[in-house]
Amino acid sequence: MLSDGKITEIFCMADDFCKFFNATVKKHTLEPADGKRHRNKPNGMSDAEIITILIMFHSCGHRCLKHFYKNYICEHCSYLFSKLLSYNRFVELEKEMFGWI
Repeated sequence: MLSDGKITEIFCMADDFCKFFNATVKKHTLEPADGKRHRNKPNGMSDAEIITILIMFHSCGHRCLKHFYKNYICEHCSYLFSKLLSYNRFVELEKEMFGWI
């Protein structure tokens, strides 16, 4: 498995990417035509944390994301992530985050 230092390094790179990407998207996105603002309620986990978990999953050679998330992340790496979500909510956020692909 990955060491805590390596996981922190991956998180820092993912966080830098997310900051740059979100700023670029915000700069090139149009405002809604109706003038209403949409709520952007924080979802508990940052995009960088989700990306870090997915990078860990793909680099560790696991085949089942559910098993990896519930048995490894939630049990052994919970101290590395501020707010762990349920697996179902994690998958929902993953799909929302990568909806632009």
